[in-house]
Amino acid sequence: MQPLPDWGNGVAPNVITAKNLRKSFGTFTAVDGISFAVQKAECFGLLGPNGAGKTSTIRMLYGYSPSSGGELHLFDQRITDDWRTVKNRIGVCQQEDNLDPDLSVRDNLLTYARYFNLAAADARATTGRLLKFFALDNRAATNIRELSGGMKRRLVLARSLINNPDLLILDEPTTGLDPQSRHQVWERLEELKTGGLTILLTTHYMEEAARLCDRLVIMNQGRILVEGRPHELIRQYVGREVIEIAPTDAALITCLQSRGLHFETFGQRLVIHNQADTGLFAALTEIFDGRRCTLRPATLEDVFLHLTGRELRE
Repeated sequence: MQPLPDWGNGVAPNVITAKNLRKSFGTFTAVDGISFAVQKAECFGLLGPNGAGKTSTIRMLYGYSPSSGGELHLFDQRITDDWRTVKNRIGVCQQEDNLDPDLSVRDNLLTYARYFNLAAADARATTGRLLKFFALDNRAATNIRELSGGMKRRLVLARSLINNPDLLILDEPTTGLDPQSRHQVWERLEELKTGGLTILLTTHYMEEAARLCDRLVIMNQGRILVEGRPHELIRQYVGREVIEIAPTDAALITCLQSRGLHFETFGQRLVIHNQADTGLFAALTEIFDGRRCTLRPATLEDVFLHLTGRELRE
């Protein structure tokens, strides 16, 4: 991929700056005054349950939906000042695989390149590089209908890069992919980030966010709950390790309460976070012999569930 431009003076401005950003649909507030900044060459994550406001936020970022209030700057300029110039510097990979089913793999990219007024020779050269980068060069003449789900997703990603963007917006880029295809996409995104591309990512896969994101926010009901680096959020909110015990009963809960331990219950399972006693797991295993006690490293998913709850969302 082409290197990003030199911003000058050795200091890069934020690629995205949002201040008190709002989005309302009638009386419903989808995004409720959020503020965040995305720096050049980092991967920034927007996490949250369904209905948290993630998609509404990114739709404002790439101009699909106007904001209802607040300030939004991309590349150090207001998004409303010169939207055409801003849009030419953005690549968007939407959730849907909205490829043209009547065209081949190569022609999907060449046709999309016309939206950016790329010269024919440049479009062909960029298409060739992207097909090779995403391991699709041997399927260039194949019709879209013959591709696997993983190949289609890689092609949508390739299409989002046809204009050599400075900012890549990814809305759940690996939803529905098998583990092999998901890891292939992750490897390509890591290469792009290493090459200097700025990425904004929404995802429901916490492993994906932990692996790719330099920083992230967790949203709920239109507001930002926390912001930070994945490993720092894990240490702060759930600690290094988590104990899971199943099934639960009154005796187990009374024992934990008497020890002053913080725990959460859901169904027939109990989770203990931030345990300071290094011998707690061994003690509980001995006291409640026969139960399934598990000690495992804490993850970003533990943080997510701890902050946003475990109930199902519509």
